[in-house]
Amino acid sequence: MRKRTNEPLEAHVPERSCILTRRTAPREELIRLALGPDGRIAPDVRARAPGRGAWIGVGREALDEANAKGKLKGALARAFKIGAVDVPADLGERIETALRQQALDRLGLEARGGTLINGAERVETAARQGQVHLLIHASDAGEDGRRKLDQAWRVGGGGKAGLVFPAERTILSMALGRENVVHIALTDAGAARRVLHAIDRWQAFIDPDAGLERGDAAGPSVGDEFVDEGNA
Repeated sequence: MRKRTNEPLEAHVPERSCILTRRTAPREELIRLALGPDGRIAPDVRARAPGRGAWIGVGREALDEANAKGKLKGALARAFKIGAVDVPADLGERIETALRQQALDRLGLEARGGTLINGAERVETAARQGQVHLLIHASDAGEDGRRKLDQAWRVGGGGKAGLVFPAERTILSMALGRENVVHIALTDAGAARRVLHAIDRWQAFIDPDAGLERGDAAGPSVGDEFVDEGNA
């Protein structure tokens, strides 16, 4: 019989190996490629497509190079143990687009769930009161507006500066179903982690060396371990 202890059990984190580098990493850090019934490869960034899949852990530049040289096709054929696979020449672009859309969809879900607010005045008030766990600015937000809200966030015990989202206000407005979305605040720690994770995956694929400085873009509680609620 197993001896009981008071020590907390460590949560199991599923890991996968990149088919190109053989690097093993948590599944949330990699990107799944799905094999269709016709042998065609498609990005499955949410890791929910049925059937067989393979995982990659490289950025777009490395992926595009491996695809152009046929290395990706060979790695996929070995992973799936089939003679040939159909790999789209624009697979890298498709993955980037899917990751971008996932980040926007995540923001939309949080908006509908009531964990996201926008509007400079509302965001500033919440930030000064210590209610903001993640602050986001549209890429075309004015410098004065960003500086004012960043300062309010610091006063409320938040991060050094908000995250500049790599899309303009028109894109954010469409994603949230609201008008003129320039500044966004996540008022729930779990929501902030989910949004930050989605943005981080997207940006890491575009530029793996840059990464996202979580300490500057998020409040103290957002650095906690991320839990992917959608993939058991």
